[in-house]
Amino acid sequence: MAIMGSRKHLKRYKAPENWPIHPKEYNWTVKTNPGPHSLDESIPLLIIVRDVLKVADTAREAKIIINKGYILIDGRVIKDYKFPVGFMDVIEIPKSSKVYRVLPDEKGRLTLHPISSENKEFKLCRIENKTTTKGGKTQLNLHDGRNHLSEDELKPADVIMLKIPEQEIQDHIKFENGTVGLITGGKHIGEIGSIKEITITKSSMPNTVVIEGEGKTFQTLKDYVFVLGKDKPIISLPGGS
Repeated sequence: MAIMGSRKHLKRYKAPENWPIHPKEYNWTVKTNPGPHSLDESIPLLIIVRDVLKVADTAREAKIIINKGYILIDGRVIKDYKFPVGFMDVIEIPKSSKVYRVLPDEKGRLTLHPISSENKEFKLCRIENKTTTKGGKTQLNLHDGRNHLSEDELKPADVIMLKIPEQEIQDHIKFENGTVGLITGGKHIGEIGSIKEITITKSSMPNTVVIEGEGKTFQTLKDYVFVLGKDKPIISLPGGS
């Protein structure tokens, strides 16, 4: 039994810090299934429904709500209570007309930011890398596990605006000087700033970016910068940014 429990569940004290659960309440918590986001970068849908949105008091109630198809992620009904919900996912509860976008706060915790119904129709996805298919087409590999064929001259670190659930590219944001970026890792996680300088190295040293934020300038890794717009963010952010 212990072996089965360790496969299906997770010791509560071993849960990632961004999960909004108390490590001393009960011994076990739900563990995410393999999916678009890794364990450390996501929250199980059950915990979102019960502990974050608080539309259920117990795990059993949360499972019933999810199984009935009351929760949409990126425009699709998700009935897997272990589904990994992560950065930039759009969560909708049609019965209550509430919609949220998953964003990090300044402590690195994933939060649900309320958005308007107009904003639920698209999602921002960062291009992590590009590959060429057997047919010679260019495939974009995105931060949320999606793969998308594209003929546009897009590069890694560029961000696309993806219509959901149709998954059509509506627009894109180039990773370049002057654009506005959200920091998704490191000590400046959750901060917003304008890209002032991009340093690409040709060695084992990481690529870096100089960001100008509110009253300060700092350097961070290129991999930590998620561009949100050319002059200003095209999505709403916590704090009214």
